[in-house]
Amino acid sequence: MIREFNDSSEEDDMESQYQIDSECYALTHADRDMHNRCCGGKAWCIRDICGIICAVLTWLLILYAEFVVMMVMLVPGLSTYPLYGYVNMFIFQSLAFLAFASHLRTMFTDPGAVPKGNATKEMIRQMSFREGQVIFKCTKCCSIKPERAHHCSVCQRCIRKMDHHCPWVNNCVGENNQKYFVLFTFYIAAISIHSLTLSIYQFVTCIRHEWRDCSAYSPPATVVLLLFLIAEALLFAIFTAVMLGTQLQAIWNDETGIEQLKKEQARWVRKSRWKSIQSVFGRFSILWFSPFTQPSPKTKVESYLYSV
Repeated sequence: MIREFNDSSEEDDMESQYQIDSECYALTHADRDMHNRCCGGKAWCIRDICGIICAVLTWLLILYAEFVVMMVMLVPGLSTYPLYGYVNMFIFQSLAFLAFASHLRTMFTDPGAVPKGNATKEMIRQMSFREGQVIFKCTKCCSIKPERAHHCSVCQRCIRKMDHHCPWVNNCVGENNQKYFVLFTFYIAAISIHSLTLSIYQFVTCIRHEWRDCSAYSPPATVVLLLFLIAEALLFAIFTAVMLGTQLQAIWNDETGIEQLKKEQARWVRKSRWKSIQSVFGRFSILWFSPFTQPSPKTKVESYLYSV
């Protein structure tokens, strides 16, 4: 006999089995996984106004850093210090491109959403569960809830290995996009430290020489632009470095942020530290640092837990 449990902590725990199945039946049509998707279902996107504002703000802050570093600091000094200018332009543009690409991959990648409406009696009977196996059902999205999955109230889906919902990327950080989120925090921290170093050096240079000669803009405008960039770079360097450390610690210990916060006892078999890292980044190579590659797919796939 298969034992079924409704896994929810809110009022919908009180719904009867008939009501749950009735709702799930309405979600078992072919269009059920169009939820949180755009471009004809090809791309994952969350329609959350707060998240969209935060994501656009992130892009604008990157563009502001791009403007100040290039137009205020590096381009005006190319004729005097070409090597310094071109080397730093290459470093900054590479980091900015990788940070932007990592953000987009995190934002538009399905984090590991469980298909909606697969918790019907008919589908449960069709699945080859072993005798006595416990099945957890989420009454909020009518899904069979796999191990280590949690329901996100913003995405309105159960997410496999959900770490947290991040408004800055307007998406959950979960099984499928954690690598991209780690790269995003890494590259934003790197670009922030680089911008901070360039800004301090520019201030020292302008103080030692004539202010009118160290920038294409007026001295007051240059000071305001540099001060704002220093504040932005310092804030995001600290914030993203802390987030990066938290993510790496969670991966190292094979424990998500939610599991750490709730102090959940590990009902799953913990991977070794190296296996846990490989499950996120894949086998060790330079591709670990690329937001355009993803780890090899899992060899054992329970299709009913994965969106198509």
